[in-house]
Amino acid sequence: MSELDKIILTGWIPDFEQKHFYPGEVEIEKGRINRINVTGSERIKKINEMAGKKVILPGLIDAHVHVESSMMTPVGFSSIALQHGTVAVVGDPHEIANVCGEEGIDFMIREADTVPLKFFFTVPSCVPATLLEPSGAEINAATIKSIIDHGNFVALGEMMNFPGVIERDPEVMKKIKVAQEAGLPVDGHAPGMGGDALKKYIGAGIMTDHECSTKEEAEEKLALGMWILIREGSAAKNFNALASLIEKYHDKTMLCTDDIHPDDLCEGHIDRMIKYGISMGMDFFSLYQAAALNPIKHYKLPVGDLTTETWADFIVVDDLTDFSVSQTWINGRCVYDKKQITHYGEYLDPVNRFNHISLKPDDLKITGESGHYRVIEVIDKSLLTKRSEFDIYTDDGLIRSDTERDLLKIAVVNRYRKEPVAVGLIHGFNLKYGALASSISHDNHNLVIVGANDRAMIRTAQAVIDARGGIAAGDQDKVELLPLEVGGLMSRKPPENIAESYRRLNKMAEQLGTTLTAPFMTLAFMALLVIPELKIGSKGLFDVGKFKFVSNRING
Repeated sequence: MSELDKIILTGWIPDFEQKHFYPGEVEIEKGRINRINVTGSERIKKINEMAGKKVILPGLIDAHVHVESSMMTPVGFSSIALQHGTVAVVGDPHEIANVCGEEGIDFMIREADTVPLKFFFTVPSCVPATLLEPSGAEINAATIKSIIDHGNFVALGEMMNFPGVIERDPEVMKKIKVAQEAGLPVDGHAPGMGGDALKKYIGAGIMTDHECSTKEEAEEKLALGMWILIREGSAAKNFNALASLIEKYHDKTMLCTDDIHPDDLCEGHIDRMIKYGISMGMDFFSLYQAAALNPIKHYKLPVGDLTTETWADFIVVDDLTDFSVSQTWINGRCVYDKKQITHYGEYLDPVNRFNHISLKPDDLKITGESGHYRVIEVIDKSLLTKRSEFDIYTDDGLIRSDTERDLLKIAVVNRYRKEPVAVGLIHGFNLKYGALASSISHDNHNLVIVGANDRAMIRTAQAVIDARGGIAAGDQDKVELLPLEVGGLMSRKPPENIAESYRRLNKMAEQLGTTLTAPFMTLAFMALLVIPELKIGSKGLFDVGKFKFVSNRING
């Protein structure tokens, strides 16, 4: 079918102002909606009365996602997202940029240009995430200006360096100014922030936040003019806590996944939140406005909103009550039709930076006297951690993992340059045997390892090192590995294969004893030094509240 062909589709069409559905037909010509005709007088407002009726709706939009977290490149991500009714995403290539800099951003843009899904990118603002430790690249204000001048970007990516914003760090403020001068909005990242600090943060020109975990936090930010992105990812799940805000703030809320792993993406994307909302009895029109229309408005996206003279970007749903997507249309082409992708894309040659390292037993030693020690405490289904303290008794001056008390070692290995391995203690993984290792560790993407014993940690980590990136679970007998050849973050395998490998890894992690819902996603965020309370980077334990590195032993 040519884009020049005139196409007419019939079905029920939403009226978002009047909050009802009406029977009609959509006429498409040259990739755009030429006319929408009303074909009957009936009007339906209740979702349960729409059972069995074909509905034509604006396509869904993920307002903030790191595609890299799906472990798929844009080609694989597109082929899955289209099946869930997603027509566009606002992608922040922050992860690949921290590994490969401008080369990584360019890779994402060029591969995204080959697929039908509409990818819109923000310019990463924090590469490295903080100046506390190096990553594989650095993007300063001058680089951001050059990137904006030579590309088509929709925003400055999430400003994670909140202390730099609040203290008006000159380089941070230059980055914000460059974006504002280019007419781009600035995305935020302010978990738990409130009061005067929040006012200063927003006062710098930051317009969005996707880190809210409570209604109170979100309402404070909304009252100060922020747009709130309600997130339902793999580790951070905030939809249930925040969904009730959507109807009241239907013009200032959006939906996003932020970080979604391959198995979850294969099961659902933004459509998952629509299904949740329908089951909760939410106002469908407010919910759908957040899911499809508000991102177009805020980011000024060239995406159709199911009105005349706009791009024909829409979906067909066979039954609204269970939100079963049967077709996805982009620029007047049917790119997904009842479990068949009609347009794919082209995988590009991988980019990567990963120095080979050989770990030794001495690298994982924690020496010291018996006493009171700082311990990272994991919170399941959250990126946040607690700052815990435990009495530790040493054995010949050495601290070992204690599986009975769930006190395990966690280590971070710099993958870009040789430096001592940082080792600390963590509570909440509950491994009884073996170890987990990952080259996905936000945002520097160094190698992070957690384990019940040093030998398993070394063996599992070495498998990732030898593959130049991946995630792995191992014990004394075997190591299960998913290689991630693109930046140590993504694979070019078919999405279903990636998802199946990831499921096997999670199953093995469960067999090793972990009780976490998403152990690898949780592990990946233990090295992110801008999310409270206690984390570990390549230079050691980091107290986010005090914003400084601290020793393992208290008063040690």
